[in-house]
Formats: sequence, structure tokens, C-alpha cells
Amino acid sequence: MAFGRLERNPRAQPMSDINMTPLIDVMLVLLVIFMITAPLMTSSLKLDLPKTDAAQPSDTPQFITVALDRDGRYFYGEEAVDAAAFAARVGAAAKKNPQTEVQLRADKAVPYGRVAELIGIVQKAGLTRIGFIADPEK
Repeated sequence: MAFGRLERNPRAQPMSDINMTPLIDVMLVLLVIFMITAPLMTSSLKLDLPKTDAAQPSDTPQFITVALDRDGRYFYGEEAVDAAAFAARVGAAAKKNPQTEVQLRADKAVPYGRVAELIGIVQKAGLTRIGFIADPEK
């Protein structure tokens, strides 16, 4: 026969769950750090690679930049060209690598018809990957 209270106070149970919030915070901070530093590491690495006759440049995806200004003039890169020279240069880029991406910049005052003509020239040359470049809002 035991003497004492009938009521027993249960001891604090050990916590069986892990608090994930600090782990998630650390992972997000690491992700941001890697996103910022990864582009910087590619250009800062200086290597003196060995030379060989068998080494050929790989066919990595390339891009060309084309533009239309307010007056409707074509630009290939930063150089103003006429329509025939523009078509010839885009055709040469397509023959060199058909997977070349075209980055299109057009002034917002240019009519849609002129942009559609430029896209037609690019597609006729054989390039189908077209990206539209815009400035971010402030």
C-alpha cells in the first residue's frame, strides 16, 4: 500500500519533432549566396590550358542580337544594316549554327508590322529560337 497523492503529474515528454525553420533559413541563405557568386566564378577562373590539334570548340548555344529602332532601321549587333545585308547576316548565322538564339530588341514606338517583318526574315533564314528583350521597370 502506497502513501501519497493519487494524482500524478506527468513529466515533460521529450520533443520528437525537429524544428525545420532554422534549417530552411540556412538553406535559403546558401541558395542566394550561390546564385550571386556562380556567375562571377565563371569569368574569374584563369587557366592555362594545354594546346592540342584534336581540340575543337563545342557547339554550345549561341545568340545574336538584332534590333529595330524608332525609324524602323535594322541593327545586327550594334551595327545598322539595310534589309538585304541584315537577311544575309542572319542567314550566315543560321548556316553556322541552326540552334542560334535571336535576341530581339525593338523600340516601343515601332509598329507591330515591322517587328513581324523582322521575325519573318529571321525565320526564313532558318532560326526559330527568338527571345524578346525588354528593360525591367524601376
